Amino acid sequence: MDLTPKKLDLYIVKKFMSTFFIAILLIIGIVIIFDISEKIDDFVVKQAPLKAIVFDYYLNFVPFFMNMFSPLFVFISVIFFTSRMAANSEIVAILSCGISYHRMMRPYLFSAAVLALLSLCLNLFIIPSSNAVRHAFEYQYTKKRAQVADQNVHYQISPGQFVFVESFSKWNNTAYRFTLEQFEDNHMVSKLSAESAAWDSLMGGWHLKKYFIRDYTEGSIVDNVRTGASLDTVINLTITDFYRKKNTVEDLPYGELKELIETQRMRGDANVKYSQMEQHKRLSLPFSAFILTIMGVSLSSRKRRGGIGWNLAIGIALSFSYILFMRFSEMFVYTGALPPGVAIWLPNLLFTLIAGILYKIAPK
Repeated sequence: MDLTPKKLDLYIVKKFMSTFFIAILLIIGIVIIFDISEKIDDFVVKQAPLKAIVFDYYLNFVPFFMNMFSPLFVFISVIFFTSRMAANSEIVAILSCGISYHRMMRPYLFSAAVLALLSLCLNLFIIPSSNAVRHAFEYQYTKKRAQVADQNVHYQISPGQFVFVESFSKWNNTAYRFTLEQFEDNHMVSKLSAESAAWDSLMGGWHLKKYFIRDYTEGSIVDNVRTGASLDTVINLTITDFYRKKNTVEDLPYGELKELIETQRMRGDANVKYSQMEQHKRLSLPFSAFILTIMGVSLSSRKRRGGIGWNLAIGIALSFSYILFMRFSEMFVYTGALPPGVAIWLPNLLFTLIAGILYKIAPK
C-alpha cells in the first residue's frame, strides 16, 4: 500500500486544519468578548492588573476552552468543507478517478490523529498547570472564597489509621473535635482526641490543644491514658486535603491525579469519583476526534439539494447531542448507576457504533 502523501491528501489536510483553526479562533474571540463584558465589574472593583488579566487569565483560558469544545469544531469543520467539496462535485471527481472511498478517508483520519494528539498533550501537560493559574486568578479577582467550615470529615489516612474531624474552619486552618484512631487486626489499639488541631506550615503538621490519648492493651484491665495541654503531630493529612474540592482535580498533572485517586480510594473519600471522571475525560476526549471525523465525512460527502445548509444542520445537531450526552453520562456517576470509567467512555462507545453504521452506508 502506497503511503506517500498525494496532492489530494495535502489538499484535504490543509482544508481540514485551516477550517478547524479559523473556526475555533473566531469563536474564542467572541467568547472572550462576552466573558470580559461579564467580568469587567469584578476586574474594576477588585483592581485586577491588566497583565494578570491577559497573561494569568485569558492566556490560560484559551487552551482550556479550545480543548473543551474541540469535538464540536472538529465535526463542524469536517461537515463544512466536505459539504462544499461535495457541492462543487469534487467528491464525485475524486471517486471517478479510481480513488476508493476508504482511500479518501486517509487524510481525514491523519488530520483527526493530529488534533487528537494535540488534545491529549493539552490534557496531560498544559491544561492542568494553566487551570491552576486561571483558578487562582478567579479566586482572587472574580469569585468570593467560601469560608464555611467543612463538617464531619472522616478519612482513612493510612492502613489502620483513621481521622475524624467534626468541623474545619478555613478562617484559621483549624480542625475542631479532632480524633485519630489506630487499628491493628480489626482492634483499636489507640485513640487520640483533641479539642482542636491547628495546621503549622513550618512544621508541616498539626498543633493539637487539650489532647487526650488512650492506649488499649489487650488483656489489660486498666488502659493507659495520657493527657496534656498541647501536642505536635505529623500525619498523612495536610491542609490541602481540606481545601481540595471538585474542580481541584482539574489543576493536577496526570501523575499527581493518579496518586490522588489511590489516596482517595484508600481513605474511602467520596470525592474519588470526581478524580476518576477527570482522569477518564482526559483520555476519552481526544478519541472523539476520530469518531466525529468519520461521522462528518459520512454525512456530508454526498451532494444534496439546497447546498450545505442541511448538512450543517445535521452536523450541529449531532455534535451538540454528543457533547450533551457526555455531560449527561456524568449523572450516572453521581447517582451511582455506573462507575466513572464506563460512564465517561459510554458516549464514545455509542457514537462509535453510529459512526460505523454511517460509514458503512456512505459509499452507497
